[in-house]
Amino acid sequence: MHELTGTAPPVHLADNAAVAGDGTVYFTDSSDRFPLSHWKRDLLEHRPNGRVLAYDRRTGRTDVVADGFYFPNGLALSPDESALMLAETATHRLLRVDLPGGRATVLTDLPAYPDNVSGVGDGTYWVALPSPRLRAMERLLPHPRVRQIVALLPDAVQPQPRRYGLVALVDGKGRVLRTLHGPSGAYPMVTGVRQHGRHLWLGSLTAIGVARVDLD
Repeated sequence: MHELTGTAPPVHLADNAAVAGDGTVYFTDSSDRFPLSHWKRDLLEHRPNGRVLAYDRRTGRTDVVADGFYFPNGLALSPDESALMLAETATHRLLRVDLPGGRATVLTDLPAYPDNVSGVGDGTYWVALPSPRLRAMERLLPHPRVRQIVALLPDAVQPQPRRYGLVALVDGKGRVLRTLHGPSGAYPMVTGVRQHGRHLWLGSLTAIGVARVDLD
């Protein structure tokens, strides 16, 4: 872990956060190149611009826990706070990031793009999945120059997320235990999920309002 000094890149795209028992706030900086308004450009360029940071509110110091991620997004602490479950959106992967050292281990490769993550408290995690994988995006991955050109095109002609509601429950090893699907797209692009009792509360980047799902 190293300190974020005045010469380090500023935080451009602060995303999901998790608060440890000692008050340390762990959060993702999804891109050290682009702000929130250009999040899609970072995904299309597919470069390791993202970091996981730790803010110590007692000292006011922010440290880099780990970097070199492809649009890191959601994260959640393990029950014993020895690691973070991290969603890497651009690579559709879930990773384990050890604390405090920052060693990252790939747990699973998902069939959809993960966004925010929330812990249930029993060692399982809900993952919001805004869209199943897009064939057009996958075909662009081996071609960095083409990706850069596509990233500069008008939004209307760029690859678009599918209108599909999707969340998944995973364990600490990234194994999928349960999925909930909304193939009609009535509540699309689910970017946030949290369990309270026997209900899931969902947030979306594009839908109006929040949604509630009965787990029973």
